[in-house]
Amino acid sequence: MELSICEIEAIRTEELMSNPIELDKAFSEFIHNLPKWVPEGIIDVDLDLLQSMGLLHTDEYEDSETPDELPHYFHVVETSEKVTLFNHQFAIWIVPQIVDELPITIVLISLLTTGTPHLEVVFSTKGVYNTPKFVLKVLKYYLSEVIDNEEAISSIRPG
Repeated sequence: MELSICEIEAIRTEELMSNPIELDKAFSEFIHNLPKWVPEGIIDVDLDLLQSMGLLHTDEYEDSETPDELPHYFHVVETSEKVTLFNHQFAIWIVPQIVDELPITIVLISLLTTGTPHLEVVFSTKGVYNTPKFVLKVLKYYLSEVIDNEEAISSIRPG
């Protein structure tokens, strides 16, 4: 039985998706070479950013899900270094750190497209914005943005 290229890519993506070791390798590459992967830098979450995203008004952005739920199903792998969320479409790393004696959280969002993660967005929260509520709200916002961008790109690609 011969497999088409699309079927092979689907199998490779599924293997990667179900292989946290491969995701750890990608995370290590991303986190150790952030300037290469995110030349525009890490997005700092602050009052202005939350306001521009419309995330300060609870009824504006929340839908039928409870505020603490993501609108996607994810597998979760937790280590002392980070929490990894992954599914067929995304790999997300949530990394708590202490910088200058202040706790911060760095979140890396990667799209799984051609069998390998492609880093899309990196943001950080600190101070009053470094709470699970804000991290999840911003994460939901960026996941929605990435999905919308991918849909827009696919609609203009020749089929």
